[in-house]
Amino acid sequence: MNFLQYNPIKLDLNQNLSLDSLVSNLEFEALCKDFLNHFGFKKLKTFSFSKEGFLTLLLSLRDKRIAICRGESEALIQAAKLYEDLGFNLTYLNLKKDGSIDLNELKNDDFDYIFISSYIMDTFLKIDLNEVKNISNAKIISNASADFSPLSDIIYFDNYKLSGYSLSSILFFNDDSFTQEFIGFTDSLAIYSCFKSYKNIEKDINIKDIFLNKLKEKFKENIYFFVDNSKTLNNSFHIALKSIKARDLIRTLAFENIFLSNGEGCSLGVSKPSRVILEMGYDEPQSRNALSFSFNENFSEEKIDFIVDTIYKKYLQIRSFEE
Repeated sequence: MNFLQYNPIKLDLNQNLSLDSLVSNLEFEALCKDFLNHFGFKKLKTFSFSKEGFLTLLLSLRDKRIAICRGESEALIQAAKLYEDLGFNLTYLNLKKDGSIDLNELKNDDFDYIFISSYIMDTFLKIDLNEVKNISNAKIISNASADFSPLSDIIYFDNYKLSGYSLSSILFFNDDSFTQEFIGFTDSLAIYSCFKSYKNIEKDINIKDIFLNKLKEKFKENIYFFVDNSKTLNNSFHIALKSIKARDLIRTLAFENIFLSNGEGCSLGVSKPSRVILEMGYDEPQSRNALSFSFNENFSEEKIDFIVDTIYKKYLQIRSFEE
């Protein structure tokens, strides 16, 4: 139920993928070429998916005008704050109450780069990058972990969400926006695990509406929504449950091998509510009701019933404790 954060793959390590400056690295080079060709890019580099890693990207663009959507990953938003602390300027694109992006700032300025993905983190609400292209000539830098848009000029992947391993992120680009590193500074394991994980993502998911309808039938007035789930990615949806903290439900469901999320992987294990819901203008108690669902297979109806029933049972137990 949360495959982008609980999707560990088995790494069948191949010694031929280790890098050596004194011999040819043909298998690794072939892997990189296949990965790049899959998305239509020519260059790649690896970097840390952290505030420090994103800060290095921002600093390499420091002479450019940069906009960042507030619906991007927590690591990028933290990096943006560090960037500002160093005395550099950037512009934020705010989220509306329905979870969509306020693009008015793009009409008021001439940006060189925009960090904006084809979906919002946490809610997985789809974003039409074509609309961004019609407003701005800026190059679009997108997180492609859950969804790749060919309208993106530069993309990167969150390896932790894709593979379950805290490995480097991979950045794809075509021009001189960034510097392609020497092979000795490239994380070959990250590239291997990321590509393998991405190829394992099931594209033909069709159970979202069934899942949602069963949740609505079971929870009735105790369920509500921050976003329109007809506009979220096909393999995901977003709900909120009244009168409980989602984190309590997440912890107890983990014992049943049902893994949900209230926010990003960056905030796992801490008590912070969903930053994205807060950015949409909701208060903290409401943001603590939020739950994200994402899945990588078409569950049978019997399995969906079991999951919904289990969630409902745990929900009632938690409410009884709090009352």
